[in-house]
Amino acid sequence: MKIWVFAQEAAGAPTSGTLELITKARSLGDVTAFVGGDASGVAAALGEYGAAKVYATGDLGGKLHGVAVAGAMKAVIDGGDAPDLIVFPQTTEGRDVVARLSVKLDKTVLTNNTGIAVEGDTVSVTTPIFGGNTLVTTTFTGTGPFLAAFRPKSFVAESAGGAAAEVVAAPVPDLGATGGATVTAVHVEESSGPKLDEAAIVVSGGRGLGEADKYAMIETLAKLLKGAPGASRAIVDAGWVPYSYQVGQTGKVVKPTVYIAAGISGATQHMVGMKGAKNIIAINKDKEAPIFGIADLGIVGDVHKVLPKLIEALQGR
Repeated sequence: MKIWVFAQEAAGAPTSGTLELITKARSLGDVTAFVGGDASGVAAALGEYGAAKVYATGDLGGKLHGVAVAGAMKAVIDGGDAPDLIVFPQTTEGRDVVARLSVKLDKTVLTNNTGIAVEGDTVSVTTPIFGGNTLVTTTFTGTGPFLAAFRPKSFVAESAGGAAAEVVAAPVPDLGATGGATVTAVHVEESSGPKLDEAAIVVSGGRGLGEADKYAMIETLAKLLKGAPGASRAIVDAGWVPYSYQVGQTGKVVKPTVYIAAGISGATQHMVGMKGAKNIIAINKDKEAPIFGIADLGIVGDVHKVLPKLIEALQGR
């Protein structure tokens, strides 16, 4: 089976979501990555994880990513090199490209998936619904290319030790009026320490902290543990912290080695984003809080007393 992976890069390297998808794809068939931009800096890494070839659009000249990449993909397919399956990360860019490509190819797209299976020419994907309490398996019918998007952390990225992938030009065709829009500015939020969705340790705070100023305890503890701070949707909506901190169904999905939930009751939407953590520690004064149902270690106590003691102990080491 011929599989394309829409590959994204950040700071000159493939994103973790890209490497997760390439790792999974190579277990299912022959892998080609598709990059919107110059692939020379990422070809080695993409090849190491299993991509034999990389289609690259080259510099997009400020064109909207989704418009340009979907157009380039359609041009390659029309040129005779059609894949059986194209997979995308469930990111803003990934959703933009796959939506436009779906229209161009007149093909169904299945999104928000966490699993995939291939048997012969049959492709099925698994999608969690009802907050992850039920899994639905859907099988594509007809002929490819089949289009599917996957949640981050659905698969584990593992190096295959491959050589640098061959880079093949995939120029962006004339986009007509659609290609008239350009990106004039990009805002990158400042951050320090490990990224939330890649950190080995995540410390998240919720409404139980009481007030915005108390979130400083979460950031201090995360820094001491060399981890990343996170948050529940409640305090993001309240304006205590930026959206980029949010863990959950409508935020980031994390799978750290240790996840500490402080003052978080454990709404289903939040637990969807962190229940894959290897070790979950919950701190909440309500012994009936749902978060204790999935916690490996539960501490029934006031976060305003527990966290300062924990911080003090770590600072004294």
